[in-house]
Amino acid sequence: MASMNVQAWFMGDSDADQRRKHHCNPPEYVDEEYIGKHGIKFWKVNPDDYENDATYNKVRADRGYNYEDEITITKEKLPNYEEKVNWIYYLHLHLDEEIRFCLDGSGYFDFRDFKERWVRMKFTKGLFFVLPAGIYHRFTLDTNNYVKAKRLFVGEPVWTPYNRPADEKPQRATFLESIKHLTED
Repeated sequence: MASMNVQAWFMGDSDADQRRKHHCNPPEYVDEEYIGKHGIKFWKVNPDDYENDATYNKVRADRGYNYEDEITITKEKLPNYEEKVNWIYYLHLHLDEEIRFCLDGSGYFDFRDFKERWVRMKFTKGLFFVLPAGIYHRFTLDTNNYVKAKRLFVGEPVWTPYNRPADEKPQRATFLESIKHLTED
């Protein structure tokens, strides 16, 4: 993974608009190494020429991603916008990796760290990342209310989110085992 200065921080306890930054007071940033310890992988990719980007094509080939589509989340393009934005903000996990690539706009992916703290990761143009199966996470737009992203899959797309609690899923157990060393430090 190339260093790309991913912006991420622990979230405060505010229940104000989910599209705001929600920093702790004072802000507590986390670095790329901390994010990576949770199995999250990320790369910088040229969003304006990703079809010819060596990193994009290598990651797709190495990880077997053979299906992709594109989604634009904005009031003008997404039917039932508010309902869907609230739906994707609900804490959930997937049985497969979640792979996203930001073509334009921005938003936030939040995940629960090994101590159950919220970490907010800024999703910006050019960020290509993989969340591991079994990690609790959610997504929201930021105050720009616009993101255009690629979604990638191995095989046919599986859209099923399992809302928390879903601790009985084998993928959750596998994820927890992968971060067990963090709880032993």
